[in-house]
Amino acid sequence: CQRAHRKRHKKACKQRAAELKDEQLYSQGLERSEDEDFCPICTLPIPLPMNEHSFFKVCCSKRICSGCTFAAKKRGMSGCPFCRTSLPDSDADVLASIQKRVLKKDPAAIDFLGRSYANGNLGLQRDMQKSVNLWTEAAELGSIQALYNLGAAYYQGEGVQQDKAKAVEFWSKAAMQGHVESRHNLGCIEAEKGNYERALRHFLISAKLGDKESVENIKMAFMAGFARREQYTEALKGYQYAVEETKSHDR
Repeated sequence: CQRAHRKRHKKACKQRAAELKDEQLYSQGLERSEDEDFCPICTLPIPLPMNEHSFFKVCCSKRICSGCTFAAKKRGMSGCPFCRTSLPDSDADVLASIQKRVLKKDPAAIDFLGRSYANGNLGLQRDMQKSVNLWTEAAELGSIQALYNLGAAYYQGEGVQQDKAKAVEFWSKAAMQGHVESRHNLGCIEAEKGNYERALRHFLISAKLGDKESVENIKMAFMAGFARREQYTEALKGYQYAVEETKSHDR
């Protein structure tokens, strides 16, 4: 039977493999990463976008929310709110602190150093190839943000040969671990291909994780007739709930 119907079996196997891959893609990553997206002090998810509502501390590689940072300053604390280390005075001090963490194979520190090379920060010369190497190491050590950064590098062709399929692979891995922007990007890619139902499934997940832009995309899809009212309502309610989860007295 297998020999006589090999082509039919091959096609069915490929289809089933694609279905299983989709099941994983859309059933995983429904919550944000506690390791990377939650403040270690108040233990609440950090509002999005995180770089506008938190500070990365190079002394301990922890991302502290603005609320806890403000509360620490009110109490007269001048050092890091988490590890109590004195804050660095210069770019050279920041670089020295982060390199200490890099030597200890800290994935968050390695990712940060990669971003520093990508942006030419801390007195470093911009070097995207160096960034990609660092992000690859950080991703192997478990950094979800590094997976996102690798996806962006391959999508834009910066530091590597442009490969949008590979970018999707990295963003898919990150999205299945709760990375919001990666999930949103997957939705945008599907929308560009005209796969609106697949795009909506991605946007619905990222909206429920607190991404405002995904809600707006679903709203536009609804107004254009590509999404149902129930989908937009679900996205809006999910987004509002996610935002409420990030609120605290200090924030």
